[in-house]
Amino acid sequence: MDAIEITGVTKSFGDHRVLDGLDLQVRRGDVFALLGPNGAGKTTMITILSTLARPDSGAVRVSGFDVVEQADQVRRVISLTGQHAAVDEMLSGAENLILIGRLNGLTTAAARTRATQLLSAFDLVDAARRPVRTYSGGMRRRLDLALGLVVEAEVIFLDEPTTGLDTRSRQALWAVVAQLARSGVTVLLTTQYLEEADRLADRVAVLHGGRIVAEGTPAELKARVGAEVVEIRADDGTVLAERPVDGSPSSVQRAITELELLIGGGGHVVLRRPTLDDVFLALTEEVAA
Repeated sequence: MDAIEITGVTKSFGDHRVLDGLDLQVRRGDVFALLGPNGAGKTTMITILSTLARPDSGAVRVSGFDVVEQADQVRRVISLTGQHAAVDEMLSGAENLILIGRLNGLTTAAARTRATQLLSAFDLVDAARRPVRTYSGGMRRRLDLALGLVVEAEVIFLDEPTTGLDTRSRQALWAVVAQLARSGVTVLLTTQYLEEADRLADRVAVLHGGRIVAEGTPAELKARVGAEVVEIRADDGTVLAERPVDGSPSSVQRAITELELLIGGGGHVVLRRPTLDDVFLALTEEVAA
């Protein structure tokens, strides 16, 4: 049984259809990344999966439970971290974490132990006893993420978890997610950082126009674009134009000729491996066409 099963889901707000017959399966223990432009329906899908909204049609099951008919059972096996920090500003970081632990049935000792672990994992030890109202935006976001991990869950939903975080904090979260995956937890995350999906995800789906337009491992999706990408760059490193190629000398030469004609000469040639950015742009352009 898959951890997440989504079949034919639709969701509209007024006349605007956000999800249009969405189908998706996520295997147990996988880190699954859902990519898509703003307004593609990523957050809407997360709210349905976490029982905060109902689909207009279709079926959604999490750990075998129907999100509409068995919402209480779903809530017992999931954890959700949304896009905006939801912390008590009057309490300290440690107090916030202990409070959530106690509300979820942990003993005081267990809640304190878990708080200590998470404060360390998210680099908040020095600020543990300070009121959250004194935290920076990035610190609040790290605390919010930690709050979502106080209690162990079978399935964790992270909606754009690293938005607003600096590089160090983002990498700290990546380490936590990797550890969760090693322990058998299923993680579904939405993200605007394609590097994040490339680094973390076992599988990636691209959501566009309310439908999944591509799905696979990061390597499989990048192979759809081409073996390599030829770029013409200006002296300051700005990419003037680019073309995917299959890696053969003839395709590389052909791409260079086409790009030189396009930009009128100048610049220097760079050959690189495709990224998920290339995949995302190529797929969404195909659908738009």
